[in-house]
Amino acid sequence: MKCFKSYDIRGRVPDELNEDIAWRIGRAYADYLSPKNVIVGHDIRLSSPAMSDALVKGLTEGGVNVHHIGQCGTEEVYFATAHFGMDGGIVVTASHNPKDYNGMKLVREQSRPISGDTGLFDIEKLVEAGEFRTAPSQGSVQRLDHRPAYVAKLLEYVDVGSLGPLVIVANAGNGGAGEVIDRIEPFLPFRVVKVQNEPDGNFPHGVPNPLLAPNRAPTIEAIKASGADLGIAWDGDFDRCFFFDASGRFIEGYYIVGLLAEAFLRDAPGEKIVHDPRLVWNTIAIAEEHGGKAVMSKTGHAFIKERMRSENAIYGGEMSAHHYFRDFSYCDSGMVPWLLVAGLMCQTGKSLAQLVDERMALFPASGEINRTIDDPPSVIKAIEAHYAASALSVDHTDGLSMSFADWRFNVRMSNTEPVVRLNVESRGDVALMNAKTEELLARMGGTGG
Repeated sequence: MKCFKSYDIRGRVPDELNEDIAWRIGRAYADYLSPKNVIVGHDIRLSSPAMSDALVKGLTEGGVNVHHIGQCGTEEVYFATAHFGMDGGIVVTASHNPKDYNGMKLVREQSRPISGDTGLFDIEKLVEAGEFRTAPSQGSVQRLDHRPAYVAKLLEYVDVGSLGPLVIVANAGNGGAGEVIDRIEPFLPFRVVKVQNEPDGNFPHGVPNPLLAPNRAPTIEAIKASGADLGIAWDGDFDRCFFFDASGRFIEGYYIVGLLAEAFLRDAPGEKIVHDPRLVWNTIAIAEEHGGKAVMSKTGHAFIKERMRSENAIYGGEMSAHHYFRDFSYCDSGMVPWLLVAGLMCQTGKSLAQLVDERMALFPASGEINRTIDDPPSVIKAIEAHYAASALSVDHTDGLSMSFADWRFNVRMSNTEPVVRLNVESRGDVALMNAKTEELLARMGGTGG
């Protein structure tokens, strides 16, 4: 089935994912885990309510009691599953994928992810076979209002009394983040300038994905118009958040990972920080400078979470703007990071630019560049052969990473899109980083940006 990926379910509606498949996934999940109580929620996509209903029907026919939290962000399903002691959770979402896509992310008890390595492909086999056990009794469905407990959890990450009157632009992109911002705003001393705040599955301003440069313009314009201290934008299911400084400059997620790693290690030296292989030098340096240990994991939320649990890491971050927290059930959150960053700005009296500029100069990076290539394995193999003689290290944890004295790169095939992704960084040399980026892109060929 095309919709089953390495760490979640995602496909075009209706040919790759539809209500019949959603029903089958519910039945297969029930047979595979034999859970008694499961959280279900869905994002703001137009197809999500019907997809969620079909999933619930499959779960209840499999004997599962469903606790439905309705329209929500992915992290709210993670939170509710762990907080209320459920046996599992499923969120219907396709995150930042195009409008005609949908998908699901599955967890078991304690919000442990179900990936290709931990049962997702076993569930796929059950879905394909379509032969399910007869449950001894029908499961029930009841609504669960998780939001008060969820908002209270978010507020634990900041000392509200120490916060100052920041002006913050919050761009939900007509995704799900706006509803949470509305709920949390009364507890904070910030003036929040809201952009595209209303959830709208029609995506009137395009799919919520701030990684796409054109989608950043409304946030930047609002920052300049309001004189904001900070700008934040989210993807559709708000499990990722993206930062802009007071000038409207987009801050790569890589440097936010380093900033949060440093903040955690200052309070808890010796702890472990998990990171992905795409951009690593800044994170490793910060961990070493503050007595911590940087641990590399394969890219992807399921793999990062599994590694964090095995290492008991306090924090994990991906340069793609996923941030994971041990006391958030090792799960990713798009709300916790901006609260932490705003708290750091208030505590230090520094702007976001002042908090990250030094690290950006020490380890300049290309940002992630995507290319559509006809034969990715052959291209990646040719790149490795070309640079092998001069490389100081070669790593295949996720794609191809090669390091040299003053620069390094990672090139990998995406797990969620038909593209190859390139990241390049250097040790304090912007010109070298740019030159090597162009050199690699020429070798990759293909189309895209």
